[in-house]
Amino acid sequence: MRFRAPRQPDDDLRLELTSMTDIVFLLLIFFMVSTTFVDLSRQLDIQLPDTPAAAAAQDIQRHVVELSAQNTLRLDGVDIKLSELTLELKQRAGKARRSVEIRADKRLPYGRVITVLGHVRQANIQDIAVAVR
Repeated sequence: MRFRAPRQPDDDLRLELTSMTDIVFLLLIFFMVSTTFVDLSRQLDIQLPDTPAAAAAQDIQRHVVELSAQNTLRLDGVDIKLSELTLELKQRAGKARRSVEIRADKRLPYGRVITVLGHVRQANIQDIAVAVR
């Protein structure tokens, strides 16, 4: 019968991880290749029906108010002063419902955006959206 020699304190005991890292990399590559990026909103080919409400939605007059980090204010792509914003929105009012999208730079102070929002509200516009990414 063969017995092992007792271990010496200077023996180097290590766990070999080379094969485990190979397996991890193979699994990583497998999941990266087998994963598909599906756009769920375009997965089905759907033809939407017509409705009178869609025609009413087209009667909405949409405006875009943009605020840059340099405090530049634009209404529908045209530079405008903050003091003139309410009057300009009121003058553009027609028979159509109006909506405003506020596109503000994220570096702007919160109060600046709220001030513009107040001017839009003074123009009696209730449909207000704030654009985000």
